Amino acid sequence: MPPPSNLFWTYAVNPSQLTFSMSNRRAVLTVRGLPVIDTFQFGSPSDTPATVDFRVDWRATGPAVARGSGTAVAPTDQAAWLGQIAPAVSTFSCSARELGLEFECDDGSSANGGYAQIGTERNGVFLT
Repeated sequence: MPPPSNLFWTYAVNPSQLTFSMSNRRAVLTVRGLPVIDTFQFGSPSDTPATVDFRVDWRATGPAVARGSGTAVAPTDQAAWLGQIAPAVSTFSCSARELGLEFECDDGSSANGGYAQIGTERNGVFLT
């Protein structure tokens, strides 16, 4: 059964768990003890309560570049936003617990063949 929000794998976190540098060149998301449901098969009746911890750290590796077209295009156009976006490297670590079972993942990094960006954007009503 889907959660009340009808969103899978999407959770709201406390805004204090996400920090930004004043220069917008680094952001860190740290979540501890997030309650989740582990489903061994999508839509399965065997849901198991679990908790997860994770930390994601984004760091800019180059200069930010202006992107988007803002109000120069129709509001329904995909380019109807403005941003300053920089290439970045992200690192990730996580752990989970359920029914006496625990695991930790190896630290991951977008530097190992992945992709990351960091920046600021404004869209919708914030363009005017």
